[in-house]
Amino acid sequence: MTVRQASTLDGRGSAVPQELYDSLLAEVTDWVEGPGEAWARRIEDSGTVEPALRAELKSKGFLGLAAPVELGGRGLSFTQWMGLMEVFSRSHASIRMIVHVVNGTWRSMNPHASAEQREKFIVPSVAGDITVAFTLTEPDNGTGADISCSVRRDGDFYYLTGTKHLITFGVNCDYWLLFARIAGSSGSEGTVALLVDRDAAGATVQDTSNTMGVRGTDHARLTFRDTPVPVSQRLGAEGDGLTIALGGFLTPSRISVAMSCVGLAERAQQLAVGYAQHRVTFGKPISQRQAIAFLLAENAADIEAARALVMHAAAQWEASSDRAPALSSMAKLTAVDMLTRVTDKALQVHGGLGYWKSQPIERVYRDARAQRFEEGTNEIQKAVIAKDLLSRAGHGADPATPDPAAPDPAASVGAAHDADSGLTGAAL
Repeated sequence: MTVRQASTLDGRGSAVPQELYDSLLAEVTDWVEGPGEAWARRIEDSGTVEPALRAELKSKGFLGLAAPVELGGRGLSFTQWMGLMEVFSRSHASIRMIVHVVNGTWRSMNPHASAEQREKFIVPSVAGDITVAFTLTEPDNGTGADISCSVRRDGDFYYLTGTKHLITFGVNCDYWLLFARIAGSSGSEGTVALLVDRDAAGATVQDTSNTMGVRGTDHARLTFRDTPVPVSQRLGAEGDGLTIALGGFLTPSRISVAMSCVGLAERAQQLAVGYAQHRVTFGKPISQRQAIAFLLAENAADIEAARALVMHAAAQWEASSDRAPALSSMAKLTAVDMLTRVTDKALQVHGGLGYWKSQPIERVYRDARAQRFEEGTNEIQKAVIAKDLLSRAGHGADPATPDPAAPDPAASVGAAHDADSGLTGAAL
C-alpha cells in the first residue's frame, strides 16, 4: 500500500488511501471508547497525565498521524487528520490536547528548519521522543507583535530575558519553541523563533496547572534572565519569528481547535441521548417528552452545521485558498459557540444530576469552556473575519495584503497554545 509524499513542508499534498484511513479511523475510535475512557477517569482522579499515557499514545503511532512520511509520520491529508481529530476530541481534554499539539507543532517548525534542526528537533517530536512547547503568550501583553521578551546576541549565542505565561506543556517539555524580539526592535521585523532547552541556565519554571478544566495538562509561567540560547537553535532568519508563530501554523491550528469543539459536542450529545433514553419519569423515558427531544434535535442540527463549516475550512486550507485564514476564524467562532449551546443543553437533559462529578457530562461541560480561549477568543475571530470581509468589499483590494495603517488582528491573537495553544503554549 503506497502513501503519497508531501509536496510541501507544511504537509499539504500528502494523503493516504481511503482503505488505510478507514482502518486508522476504526483504530482511533476503538481506543478512544475503550482505553481512552479508562485514562480519562484516571486523569480526573489524579489531576495528572501519567508518562505511561504518552508512552501508549506514542506506541500506537497517534503522535505522528498528521506529519508527512518523510518526518516519520503517517502522511494523512489535513482533511483526513480532521476526521481523526474529531474522534480524539470525544475523549478527555488532556488526551485531545496532547495529540493536537504534537500533531501540529511540527507544522510551525518544519518550513523554516535546516536539515540539522529537522533531525534534532522535528523528527523526534513527531516520533514522540521529545516534547516541544509552543511559547508565545506574555502576561502583560497581547499575543503576536506585542512581545516584550527580548534577546541580545553575543557571538554564537542569544541571551534571553523576559517572561511567558499560560504555556501548555511548559513544565514537562524538552524544549520551548519561544518567540522573542531582538532588543531595541519593534513590530514583527525584529522577532525571532528559538528552540530553548528546558533546563537552560537562567530559566525559572513556575507550575500554574490548577485550571477549571482540562485537568492533567501542565501549564507554566516562565522567567528568563540572560538565558543562553545557541544561534544554531534559531528557526529561520532574524525577523521571521511572527511568520513562524502565526503564518503557517495559526490557520490549520484554529481549524483543528474548531474540530475539537465538534468532537466534544458529539460526546456531550452522546451522553445526553443515552441518559434521555434510560431516565424514566411517570412511566416513560424522558426522550419521549417533546421538551427533551427538541433539545436533542437542536443539538444534532447545530453539530452538523458546525462540522460542515470546519471541513470546508480544512479543505480550503489544504487547497492553499486565500480564504482559508478567514474561514478558519469563521469555523472556530461558529464551532465554539455551538459547543457552548450543545454542552449546556446536554447538561440540562441530565437535570440536577448532571452537575455532579459522578456524571461524565460534568467534565465535558468544564472542558468545553476552555475552547473559547484556545487559538484566540471570539472577539479576535470576529476581527479577522471583518478585516477579510471589508478588504474583499473594497476597491479591488487584495485581502492577502494587509493595510499598513490598520492593526493586524492576527498580531494580537490570544494564541491558544499557552493555553496558546492558549492551552498549548501560544495562548488560551
